[in-house]
Amino acid sequence: MSDDRPVRVLFLCTGNSARSQIAEVLLRHFSKNRVEVVSAGTAPQREVHPLVRDTLKALGINAPPLTPKSMGRFVGQHFDYVITLCDDAAETCPTFPGEPERLHWSFQDPAAVSDPNARRRAFTLVANGLAGRIREWMALPSIRDRIDPAEPS
Repeated sequence: MSDDRPVRVLFLCTGNSARSQIAEVLLRHFSKNRVEVVSAGTAPQREVHPLVRDTLKALGINAPPLTPKSMGRFVGQHFDYVITLCDDAAETCPTFPGEPERLHWSFQDPAAVSDPNARRRAFTLVANGLAGRIREWMALPSIRDRIDPAEPS
């Protein structure tokens, strides 16, 4: 039985100002918008860290306008996957309807790095790490077949 609904993914982090924003943009880009993806924070910051846009641009991706969102905005919505990107978000993640698959990909917060040069490197490392995890996840047959189904014979 085929499921024609788009795959829905929620990336959760504490501040929704760096890791989860990067993951949201990367998954949307890699899936060519075939995945419905959003991100949120358990305690969202007031704005997205400026290095997010710079980091994505260095990867050849122009990000749309980005704003931090509270996870409360998405409670009660159906997601196929809820992916936490930090330990705090994993511990406080609420229950979502439909029992989505929960994944935990722990990444250090690049915005927490104090030295400006090291912070820029940290953003690049996190973006590259997220890109790798997202590509691996998208290659799983259960995901790949829903995102890029083969043409019928």
